[in-house]
Amino acid sequence: MTKKLLLVAVAVTLGACASAPRVTTVQPVSESADTPYRNVLVVSLFKSFDMRRYLEKELVTQLEEKGIRAVASTSMMDTRTPVTRQTFLAMVDSLDSDAVLVTQLVSLESAARMKDMNPESTYNFRPTYYYNVWSVELDEYVEPQTLNLKNTLVLATQLFSAANKESVWGIELESRFARDFDKGPDYSIIVDEAKAITSQLSRAGLIAR
Repeated sequence: MTKKLLLVAVAVTLGACASAPRVTTVQPVSESADTPYRNVLVVSLFKSFDMRRYLEKELVTQLEEKGIRAVASTSMMDTRTPVTRQTFLAMVDSLDSDAVLVTQLVSLESAARMKDMNPESTYNFRPTYYYNVWSVELDEYVEPQTLNLKNTLVLATQLFSAANKESVWGIELESRFARDFDKGPDYSIIVDEAKAITSQLSRAGLIAR
């Protein structure tokens, strides 16, 4: 019997497996809320400017689909612009916004484990010149292990009235998703977060329909 073992350098990665964002905390609509809002400045506060831009872009898309005028703060700044209250207040004045939607990271927890990949094998059977004796060849393709991450992401979102500069509503959303370490970012998570946030805004009667 001859056995050949071939190592494959590139692992086959799996897509993310995610559950829909779940509302874990709600700040009820304030009595001082001057609703509904029709002109919203969208702000996200993460260390990564790119992640801020991606989430703001999706939130703007979702709000515009509901007939709301929305502008992403990252469309009016770059990585050198100070992320301060004064910067965003200046944007509100420039856009004549009536509300500011602010999203920030509460927590991101990851649990990692090594995962075995599925090997593939092929067998070749051949008769020999000897009675009841067979030649068997096994080709086994073995993939290296990959690191699988199970993540729990919590984002907090607050809506501020531009008129009284106070928070009039807020929620926390929790998302759980699994992903292989060697695969790039999955932006469907951002899309799901944006849809969940705007859906909650609409249900609370905070934006014009």
